[in-house]
Amino acid sequence: MQVLSTPGVAGLVAEVVAEELPGHRGLAAWQSLLKAHASLLRQLETDLEAQTGLQLSDFDVLAQLAFAGGELRITELAVRALISRSGMTRRVARLADQGLVRRISTGVDGRGVIVALTDSGLARLLETTPVHTRGVRELFVARLDDQELAALQSALEKVTVDCTFG
Repeated sequence: MQVLSTPGVAGLVAEVVAEELPGHRGLAAWQSLLKAHASLLRQLETDLEAQTGLQLSDFDVLAQLAFAGGELRITELAVRALISRSGMTRRVARLADQGLVRRISTGVDGRGVIVALTDSGLARLLETTPVHTRGVRELFVARLDDQELAALQSALEKVTVDCTFG
């Protein structure tokens, strides 16, 4: 089996990319978006967990429930949190064990599930929200002026796609 040299591999990949992105148009912007997203989420996760003990993904579930008025069908919650239904089922089970949410069976056969924020869950969300919001402000908002924030929002709204996870 022949192993390509590193420059050979890079050249092959560059050729494929050039076919789809002539002149590499937008590639640097895409790479910057990915790097910013990953580094911001990593730091927000690290800070939230260190200061509150709550994982960012669990914070997101509690926040999504609060923004929806306190409860959602598990399928809708999974869509809003951008994870699979099975992943949400596991996350909700953990949060229910901690007393932060409760599951309510619905439908004739009881297979439908509504997830509801508990009083303890709301208290935990209110306790952790300042830490998370401060991180968003310091790591993101404070580094951009109002015009840059508006342009970024507009640009990202143009490329946002609806997605569901199976």
